[in-house]
Amino acid sequence: MTDGSEKPLLEMIGISKSFGGVQALRDVDFSLYAGEIHGLVGENGAGKSTMMKIIAGVHHGYEGTMKIDGREVHFRSARDALDVGIGMVHQELSIVADLTVAENVFLGTQPVTAIGTVDWARMVRESREHLSRLGIDVDPRTRIGDLPIGLQQLIEIARVLSSGARIIILDEPTSALSPPEVERLFAMLRKLKSDGKAIVFISHFLDDILSISDKVTIFRNGRKVLTARVAEIDKRGVIENMIGAGHRELEESYTGEIKLDTRFDAPVVLETRDLSFERAFRGVSLKVRAGEVLGIYGFMGCGQVELARALFGKVRADGTVALEGKPLRLTRTSIAREEGIAYVPESRRAMLFHHEPLYKNMSISILDRISRLLLKPSVERTIADGHIKDLRIRTPGPNQLLGNLSGGNQQKVALAKWLTHAPKVLILSEPTRGMDVGAKEDVVRIVRGLRDKGIAVVVVSTEPETVLSLADRILVMKRGEIVREFAGDTVSKDRLLEAA
Repeated sequence: MTDGSEKPLLEMIGISKSFGGVQALRDVDFSLYAGEIHGLVGENGAGKSTMMKIIAGVHHGYEGTMKIDGREVHFRSARDALDVGIGMVHQELSIVADLTVAENVFLGTQPVTAIGTVDWARMVRESREHLSRLGIDVDPRTRIGDLPIGLQQLIEIARVLSSGARIIILDEPTSALSPPEVERLFAMLRKLKSDGKAIVFISHFLDDILSISDKVTIFRNGRKVLTARVAEIDKRGVIENMIGAGHRELEESYTGEIKLDTRFDAPVVLETRDLSFERAFRGVSLKVRAGEVLGIYGFMGCGQVELARALFGKVRADGTVALEGKPLRLTRTSIAREEGIAYVPESRRAMLFHHEPLYKNMSISILDRISRLLLKPSVERTIADGHIKDLRIRTPGPNQLLGNLSGGNQQKVALAKWLTHAPKVLILSEPTRGMDVGAKEDVVRIVRGLRDKGIAVVVVSTEPETVLSLADRILVMKRGEIVREFAGDTVSKDRLLEAA
């Protein structure tokens, strides 16, 4: 790691970037040195991923200066960045599961023979040598999709390195890894550091950042607020800089303590025991009571989204699910729906029809109850009129095309879809993502109103503000397991972050 006398391998000066009028980065400076692991942290939307995608050539059209080895550069594509030695491994791996390890290592750069055919023997031999230097012991002829996700990630890093990368950007590299896989990744990163590679490590897992990094840079609201050596800052200091503790302009509910109004005596509506699904989550046992909002919080990739899908039968999990004491076999979503479980996914696009009017989107789940033979648009419109009024949906009327509404109003339509016949359990995945403050307040009001009618509500989110504003009780998930419960107690944003 640099002693301060050498020049940075990468230097970003006064970087600003906006998307459609939204300022993602504001006058950011950042330096990266050879033989250094530099951690990047910040809340969702803080600007860290935008910054790294500029460095990796994914985003261009920014203000400011980027220098490599002291020379100013301008990238038009990821290929341009790779040509000067910058590679990025995204959270969603780009491996091709049906190809071999060797084919993935040399994807797009396969060696050829004198007659122009792929030199398979050389590809296998060089892949084995390259992987061995990185401490990866695997047969290059193995189908990569048959390997654990941790090994797949190491092989993707190996592919980036085989292209000559000196700077490696890792976006949430440990989000789906088990503890042994994390340790294997860290061992590889330490070796790369000793070889003089420069590594940027983006993660929501602050313990991982503090464990592997030499320095940490903290982003908040599109600005860099601090760069410090890891030896000079602790987890509490990182969190305070991330959320702006002490800044009065932040909503008090996000930084101060919230008293959870937990109903310990309410009847249990939904219960799981030892619920597990592949690598996403394991051993999840929980109870959801009538008239309560159970918040499930965790960082991206912790398993809470898959858990929400399992509770609605979108994925088949092992273990036990019971509704009002009755065991359920949630082999498909229609069973969950018939039993009184409703689900609003994190992607509105996945459940709504943007080129159809509001009333059709609201009535799609109850058409069989309205009429078994013929559609009745007049009835559908009457139902929609009621929801528009009750949920304060900003629209000229039920005939408005859904795609013409704002994201917040679309989310209200997604809720309305399930409210004509109130469910017993309502599962909401990221219910306020991408909304402005006013729309978020409306969703909070709606959800609390449903709770007060006795509906059991489950809210899963990676945004602590969402969970704090809605939940009566909070479970924290980390790497597929429930690690903490907050109930009948006070909780704050920094305590949630510490628990995760």
